[in-house]
Amino acid sequence: MNVLGIIASGVAALFITVALAKGARRPALRPHSPGGPDRRAPRAGALRRTGGAAAVLGVGTAAGGALWLGAADGSAGSVAGLLAGAGTVAALGLVHDLKPLWAALRLAAQTAAAVLVVCLAGLSPVAGVLAVLWIVLVTNAFALLDHVDGLLTAVGVVTAAGLLACSVIDGNTALALFPAALAGGLAGFLLHNWHPSRLQLGATGAQFTGFALAGSGALIQAAAPTDGAAWAALPALATVALADTALVLISRRRAARPPLRDTGDHIGHRLRRLRVTVPGTAVLLTLWAGVPVTTGTLVYAELLHPALLLVPLAGSVAAVYALLRVPAYAPPRAAPPRTAARRTPAPATGAAIPSAASAPGGKGSPCGKGVPAGPARTAAGRPTVPPPPTGRSAPVAAERS
Repeated sequence: MNVLGIIASGVAALFITVALAKGARRPALRPHSPGGPDRRAPRAGALRRTGGAAAVLGVGTAAGGALWLGAADGSAGSVAGLLAGAGTVAALGLVHDLKPLWAALRLAAQTAAAVLVVCLAGLSPVAGVLAVLWIVLVTNAFALLDHVDGLLTAVGVVTAAGLLACSVIDGNTALALFPAALAGGLAGFLLHNWHPSRLQLGATGAQFTGFALAGSGALIQAAAPTDGAAWAALPALATVALADTALVLISRRRAARPPLRDTGDHIGHRLRRLRVTVPGTAVLLTLWAGVPVTTGTLVYAELLHPALLLVPLAGSVAAVYALLRVPAYAPPRAAPPRTAARRTPAPATGAAIPSAASAPGGKGSPCGKGVPAGPARTAAGRPTVPPPPTGRSAPVAAERS
């Protein structure tokens, strides 16, 4: 596959995704006529959540068409396995968008899809096991970035561009097919996903994006020369996604919270608490992702020493440590203090105890006969006010002062 074929697949994915997203955007934003122009159709929220299906279809159509035309050459099996695995994960994500599934079921499906990719790529058992673990980890790490409008889409474009550059540097243009189509499709979807988003990736697009990026990186790593620095350069491309995952796990561990229950403790949420706008958060994290992607690509091309990868790594560790100091969880609510009105004072010695039975018309006091009847009183011993004619209770007269 030549460079023109790579460009053609990316452009095709771009235009197909834009067209499909525009078609999905209209019913999602269509007002509901019986309720007025400010009310959306009942299914508008579901359509916005499943908008990532447009990116999946755009990327899948472009990559599948190029694969059918024979553009993958000798790596057709690897590309076909990656396309099938990513499609399987996207289908499961679509089901999850419509009806939430258990985390164990999603992990099992992602593992099965990763095994399919590894088997069709012909990796050795040891490399295959490592590749499966890497694909599952990075898939979920990138999927967790979908918590701010345009964040995962923009970071995915930058990461896919880095994978595309690495595959072209090796001369393995067949493996550049999927990153090129993914970069074009995400760029087209970003037009509708930027703040304020009209469509969202949802679990469909987020898991598809993470699986495609992780699988492409694993395949490029397996095909890279053994004497190169691919073992250090390619993992650096997922620095931001892994940093967000590490931040979340450490924060929930320290707060004794369930690790798999999603709350507002991601990088984007903490930046929002620091008064960073939604577009500013997406731009800032995209620039953050661009630093390790650029460094890793240059190291992969042997233009920089692998030791320089420690610079973005150290910066990411420092950023995670600083973000851990930003409060992410609301303090627990303290129990309301007991008021004096709720406490019943002990009666004085020899004093009569008022009772409803001693009221006029009653049958006497249970403490003995001869207790004079008096006005009804509250638990605090204050006289009450009879309710108004409407039947609603009136405030206590003593509390009006």
